Amino acid sequence: MKDMTAIAITTPGGPDALVPVTIPVPVPKPGEILVRVKAAGVNRPDVLQRQGGYPPPPGAPDTPGLEIAGEVVALGDGVKRYEAGDRVCALVPGGGYAEFAVVHEDNALPVPPGLSFTEAAAIPETFFTVWTNVFDRGRLREGETLLVHGGSSGIGTTAIMLGKAFGAIVVVTAGSAEKCQACIALGADLAINYRDQDFVAVLADKGIKPDVILDMVGGDYIARNLKAVAMHGRIVMIAFQKGSRVDVDWMPLMLKRLTFTGSTLRARSVAEKAEIARALERNVWPLFGAEQLKPIIFRTFPLAEAAAAHALMESSEHIGKIVLVNG
Repeated sequence: MKDMTAIAITTPGGPDALVPVTIPVPVPKPGEILVRVKAAGVNRPDVLQRQGGYPPPPGAPDTPGLEIAGEVVALGDGVKRYEAGDRVCALVPGGGYAEFAVVHEDNALPVPPGLSFTEAAAIPETFFTVWTNVFDRGRLREGETLLVHGGSSGIGTTAIMLGKAFGAIVVVTAGSAEKCQACIALGADLAINYRDQDFVAVLADKGIKPDVILDMVGGDYIARNLKAVAMHGRIVMIAFQKGSRVDVDWMPLMLKRLTFTGSTLRARSVAEKAEIARALERNVWPLFGAEQLKPIIFRTFPLAEAAAAHALMESSEHIGKIVLVNG
């Protein structure tokens, strides 16, 4: 077990920049576990990294991939929680698109009962992101209204499920009638096709004022969110697909006494990610066991076809998660 297949970025560019290569199997450091990767989730940050816009943090592998599921095969010094053979899913700072990956044991979680490795690989990045942004930073409470932009994405479908599980009213925007219907089927109370309708106008017409807005779009959505959000509302930014540099009238921030915040996940410390992991294990893992939650998988690809998986993600035709599988 000296070498393994991994996906490398040959040069920043399109999906074809992703190619299989042979590299050494990583060795777990103290506190880390080595995982035989059975499946790895595909996420927008992976696309940004491939394009040259999101380099891995210091010390992280150059290989893309932020979430994995698989079997523990080796332990670094001092590992206490896991043993060889344990089934885990984990948030990693990189290296997920490979046959093996290392992760600190505190950033790994047991695969929820009844879930396959493919399903488990679709959990870490999206569930960590939604939990820390919607529930920690956004402070979403039971009975409040959550507006999610990009409702049919991996983040969006996760936000719908978690929002409903914790008693919120969930409104989403999505880019087609099919995607809107999929969001409704998943539990959303209202889905707005942003290609045909102005979400600000629709919400105003229906008298809906979101308490929390989860936005991955940015651009002109920033000003529109400020118009739509309720008094004392919280707007949480997690990406800027339409750009982060905008001319905005910030007066609503004062008049509505708003909180405008955001965060990234990848560069956080092991300890910070571990805190999120423990919160998920306490609050969310029991919902998997009770079959109240299940990741939405749109399509899987073999590891060697990572380029095709990225092409699908860039098409935005997917509803839910795209996952790479090994074996």
